[in-house]
Amino acid sequence: MRNINEVVASHGWWLASRASGLVALVLVTVSVAIGLMMASKLARRPGMPRILTAIHEQTALAGLLAIAVHGITLIGDPWLNPGVNGVLVPFTMDYRPLWTGLGTIAGILAMLLGLSFYARKSFGTKLWRKAHRATILVYFLAIGHTLGAGTDASAVWMKWWLVVTTPPIVMLFLYRVSSPWLRQRRLATTLAGAGEVQGGGSR
Repeated sequence: MRNINEVVASHGWWLASRASGLVALVLVTVSVAIGLMMASKLARRPGMPRILTAIHEQTALAGLLAIAVHGITLIGDPWLNPGVNGVLVPFTMDYRPLWTGLGTIAGILAMLLGLSFYARKSFGTKLWRKAHRATILVYFLAIGHTLGAGTDASAVWMKWWLVVTTPPIVMLFLYRVSSPWLRQRRLATTLAGAGEVQGGGSR
């Protein structure tokens, strides 16, 4: 019978990858949610934007670290044995290639978008902000990867986590997308009302 040390040694890489993947999912969820709140200008209390910005940046960096650990520890898993190409090249891993490929794309995209923050002045803050909107894709790709390839996808606590966190993020995203149109509608309504008042006053 195998002793506990042998079991831990054979499963250690998988356990480390599983844990870091869950941590990465939590951090990406928090970072994306805060980013959407700030982009939608929902946090307007004095001092709150500065606090949220700091949390957003720290969770994003920690999320990148967790993603890196997730990928590196997968390479060492003797059962999956994906190799470097299996981790870095989408859809080449033998284990559930579609869902692991989505995870690879999410990880690469997260790295590119996250690290681009430190080079945003090189290609312009305006362009960087537009590119940064693609961060929401990282979240949705990570959800797909978790549900399709994650060991804990069927766990009750994972289902509850997704039920609690996904709808608010979807709503924040929809609000973020529609907010420019809503502002234009409010402005048009205000201008139309002002015009009616002026028109009525000049009679």
